[in-house]
Amino acid sequence: MATATASSPVRDTGIGALLRHRAVGKLLLLAVAAAILVPIVNAKWASGAWPDALTVDLTEPLGKTTDWIIDNRDSHPLFVYVLGNISNGIVLSIRGVYLVLLAAGWAGVTVGAALIAWRVAGVRLAVLAAASFGLCGMLGMWVPTMQTLALMIVAVLVSVVLGMLLGLAGGLSDRVYRILRPVLDTMQVLPAFSYLLPVALVFGIGVPAAVIATVVYAAPPMARLTALGLRGADGGVMEAVTSLGTTARQRLLSARLPLARKELLLGLNQTIMMALGMAVIASMIGGAGLGDRVYQALGSVDVGAALAAGIPIVLLAVVLDRVTGAAGERLGDNTEDSSPLRGRRGWAVAGAVTVVAALAARFADRLEWPESWIVNIVGPVNTAKDWMVDHIYTDVPVVGGTADWAAHFTTWVLDPIRDGLQGMPWWSILLVIAALAWLIGTWQTALTAVLAMAATGVLGVWKPSLDTLAQVLAAVVVTVVLGFAIGVAAARSTRLEQVLRPVLDVFQTMPQFVYLIPVVALFGIGRAPAVAAAVVYALPAVIRITTQGLRQVNGAAMESSRSLGATSWQQLRQVQLPLARPALLLAVNQAVVLILAVVVIGGLVGGGALGYEAVFGLAQGDLATGLVAGVAIVCLGLMLDRVTQPTERRAKKGA
Repeated sequence: MATATASSPVRDTGIGALLRHRAVGKLLLLAVAAAILVPIVNAKWASGAWPDALTVDLTEPLGKTTDWIIDNRDSHPLFVYVLGNISNGIVLSIRGVYLVLLAAGWAGVTVGAALIAWRVAGVRLAVLAAASFGLCGMLGMWVPTMQTLALMIVAVLVSVVLGMLLGLAGGLSDRVYRILRPVLDTMQVLPAFSYLLPVALVFGIGVPAAVIATVVYAAPPMARLTALGLRGADGGVMEAVTSLGTTARQRLLSARLPLARKELLLGLNQTIMMALGMAVIASMIGGAGLGDRVYQALGSVDVGAALAAGIPIVLLAVVLDRVTGAAGERLGDNTEDSSPLRGRRGWAVAGAVTVVAALAARFADRLEWPESWIVNIVGPVNTAKDWMVDHIYTDVPVVGGTADWAAHFTTWVLDPIRDGLQGMPWWSILLVIAALAWLIGTWQTALTAVLAMAATGVLGVWKPSLDTLAQVLAAVVVTVVLGFAIGVAAARSTRLEQVLRPVLDVFQTMPQFVYLIPVVALFGIGRAPAVAAAVVYALPAVIRITTQGLRQVNGAAMESSRSLGATSWQQLRQVQLPLARPALLLAVNQAVVLILAVVVIGGLVGGGALGYEAVFGLAQGDLATGLVAGVAIVCLGLMLDRVTQPTERRAKKGA
């Protein structure tokens, strides 16, 4: 009786109540609609293939567009006077920053980075920054690191300015915010790969195209968080400021922006991380630096060289993430700084010490990183990789090798899912998508999901889209199972959470490109390695969201169930999981979005499907193939996003 009493309120707010009150009516309507529509549609389109009559061939118009752009890129006023000046400005800016970094030398840059981290985040992160830049030099990657850093500085500055301007417009105007919101939603779902080909076609292969692609990819988080920060300003403070007779500009500068400082710093953090990830991917269209080294090494399957360039990328990501994150945490700390180097005096001392270090390195003729300090890891890593290939890659007794696992996963999981999806009638897939989206959302959500998936058929890439969808579904299942299991364990063990936290921090700051390095070494080339990289990339987010969701379950509900004699397993199954349902749905949604981004990049390591077509179009400059694949990726991401997360959005809207 006690157990039934304890669990009854949970059932009233859990999945059972949802089925009793909402989904039953929808299921009945879906059953009636299917009974009417399926025979009609099956009579006209019985085969599983997408009908040619519903396909639009964009090869000719996109080919003509490509030819026009190429023919007029050097003569048309739009390219010569507008885009050309933008391109020249980007080149001059990056060259200027790069020359400053080279002139400061390794000592000036390392000391300057450490002092900036010290002023912003404290001594511990200052040591981390100095050690990270030192390790970049020891790996022989000092010059590529400075190239990536120069590109990052310019791209982040432009992204922040552009994002803040859009955010200001959206934060101060409801109409602009309504227009911006769906655009930013779509851009958030867009994989980074999709930005490369159009930008490369307009600006050509080179650094300007890489910077423009990075800005377009990294600016939306700044815009979104700026708008949210301005719109969430405390109403009482704004009324008080307005009552003093201030103008709109004064209210913005003296109240709205100061109140939104935390959101602005969070936007800066997200922009930096996305810019770094995109700067690495943009190496495919001419972005120099560490990303180019990784890309070239992956092309020749040189795992040692890829790892030597990948480690500095991770170090840059960790340093930038920790410093900006610590700055945001300190912003709300009202404790007065009693140190003698507070405020402008501290920054002046930091600047002076940096200049002294740079001048000392110049006078000592030590601007470049000393070759005697370089540790060559390429040979040992490749030797280790060869040993792995010889000993654990295949033919391991009993368990088999990593290549065998990849082959079995492809044969037993990926191929059946792909063949099953491609063997289904196209209209049945659309009906399933509509049913799933409508059951947990609204008819508008279902319509958006169906139109997005149907667009892949209209574009003529129905089969490759289903192949990509099969890889995403397989990766999502693996990620969710592992993520939920580890997240539940971490939520129930503080010690395990503390052990996992630094590991998750590092994995969440690693750019997508870097995950391809270990999977190529372990699994070779194919679709299974692409799925493995996607799982590793998405797993930290799922673990973190699951742990946080379970820990935030109402304490009174947990105490009540405990007092009624519920076991630990009963508490988890009947209290924590139902009450943490929104967080778990969010974890699934994030897994889908993150996995799609890496599965697409998996085209570089034999993932095939839409990723391969995007890579092929980019390599060949084929706008028709690459752009159609990019648009299909966007549509697939939009469909998956709507199917996995409509409930959360509706809840937020009604909150």
